[in-house]
Amino acid sequence: MRGRAKRVLGMSPDAPPRTLIAGVGNIFLGDDGFGIEAVRRLSAHPLPEHVEIVDAGIRGVHLAYQMLDGYHTVLLVDATARGGAPGTVYLLDATDPAPAPAAPHPAAMDAHHMTPDSVLALLDTLSAGTGSSRPQRVLVVGCEPADVEERMGLSEPVAAAVDEAVELVLRLVGGAEPAAADTPPTSATHH
Repeated sequence: MRGRAKRVLGMSPDAPPRTLIAGVGNIFLGDDGFGIEAVRRLSAHPLPEHVEIVDAGIRGVHLAYQMLDGYHTVLLVDATARGGAPGTVYLLDATDPAPAPAAPHPAAMDAHHMTPDSVLALLDTLSAGTGSSRPQRVLVVGCEPADVEERMGLSEPVAAAVDEAVELVLRLVGGAEPAAADTPPTSATHH
């Protein structure tokens, strides 16, 4: 292969860095299903070829391994309790998470109850064991939940925030707006 550019994972050397959008949450716990609903709506939009979208649900260990598959950027979409009003959309940079306090005994890992924080904490362990490297950038598009009790369906304020989160993700990855959206973007920003 002399004289030819090296190809990694079928990508050309000038291809844009790969991005993964992952919806996280449990649809059986009310507003915890926010991330799943957001990626469901996102999948209806045209996305750049370098962007992949996945409904990770509650499969945290699987998501952690997938995040080590050569992605430059990972966007996690999830319900995120930070003390704001229900339906508040957040954009958080989780690229360098704060180190977890040392535990006297390793905690038992429950693959069905892993939060994005525990998935990110698992990345270092998995990357050391596999020789892979973690993404260079990890962002969380979160929404303040109103109710995470056992039930299906989003509360009214969280359901109303899904479109705002979708628009934010589309701006972040350079995706196309919906075909019906011919109105100019608003200048309002949300934290």
